[in-house]
Amino acid sequence: MAMVGALFIASPAAAVTITGLYNADVQISDTRSSSVKAGYEAGLREVLVRVSGSRDVLELEGVDDLLAKAESLLLSYQVGQSEGQSRMQMSFGAVGVNRGLAALNAPVWGANRPLTLAWIAVEDRGQRQLITAEAEASSQSANAAEWRQLFMAAASERGLPMVFPGQQFSDDRSLLSDLWGQFVDRIEAASEGLAYDVISLMRISRSGGQWRAGWVFEGMGMDPSERSVSAGTPAELAAKVVDNWADLYASRYAVSAGNVGDSPVVDVVLDGVTSLADYGKVLKALESMTPVRAVGASRIRGERLTLEVAFSGELSQLQEYIALDPRFVAQSAEDATTMDATEAPQSTASVGQEKQEDGVEAAEASGPAYQSLPDGDEQDAADAFESLYEVLYYRWQRVPGRGGSES
Repeated sequence: MAMVGALFIASPAAAVTITGLYNADVQISDTRSSSVKAGYEAGLREVLVRVSGSRDVLELEGVDDLLAKAESLLLSYQVGQSEGQSRMQMSFGAVGVNRGLAALNAPVWGANRPLTLAWIAVEDRGQRQLITAEAEASSQSANAAEWRQLFMAAASERGLPMVFPGQQFSDDRSLLSDLWGQFVDRIEAASEGLAYDVISLMRISRSGGQWRAGWVFEGMGMDPSERSVSAGTPAELAAKVVDNWADLYASRYAVSAGNVGDSPVVDVVLDGVTSLADYGKVLKALESMTPVRAVGASRIRGERLTLEVAFSGELSQLQEYIALDPRFVAQSAEDATTMDATEAPQSTASVGQEKQEDGVEAAEASGPAYQSLPDGDEQDAADAFESLYEVLYYRWQRVPGRGGSES
């Protein structure tokens, strides 16, 4: 179940769309039906935490009944072998999962989430190191590299987009000292030109058998006071930090159960709509598709048209219908960004690979990946955070010969 994400390097803000929020990859004991059923439930637990934004969802009344129906929420699954272990990869229906969460009276955290630029300094045995987006395995100590991987794995599990500063900062002892002192101004200046919504300045230290992480946030009106967690191992500490961040973001941006609604709505962005005639044809085409219940224009800017499309069934079914019309040419958020503003560099990263661009690296793991939203204004950013589903991007292409004339 390959998932591809990308990180567009630009100046703030840089909200990103999480792809694969509703996917899970779990180990199963064998391929017997009972083991496969347990795998369904384990995968759905993972998805429920990621989409609700809180582990508390697993304690809600009625969650066991929802988990028992995990198979009915599946879009697809695959059982295979990896390093001698049986594993199951699953894709759950976004609409079905969101409705299940709403029935539990749980919030739903949408696909567009804030991007955190994590400046993290680790002090161990009198030595301080900066965790960076390493270009090569040999360029960073094993200790710092291990911390980096632990944070990336935890961020993937919670669907939290996180990036790290570039390797070029690793030997700047003055900057490291400012980071340890949590002096925001110098770190903010060093972050200029990097993609982020929020900066986190974190210091990690060990005392006896305990690790402690203390951090402050800068950006998006976050409370600037220091927060902290402690744990017995680096893995536990990274998980606690990311859990804290995810809970905090979800408390701000998750949609309440009462606002999920019976009729899901997705934003469809179309480039190349140059005339009123194009606009009419786009509406007519979408309204003729079986899953579509209603279409309304929410924004027009130049040749870019943003529509709100209410649909029935799963989002994948709507995408399949749109794919049947050759006038809708699918494009990624990066394609849309390139058409909107071509001066900024781009990078792509596949799950299981590392790809660095301008000193910032996207989190990788077997779970979600992410891609940046195209450049917009403050209203675009606000709308993005309120959306439950990932934005669909297309280019409108007139096709000569449809109906006997250019259409």
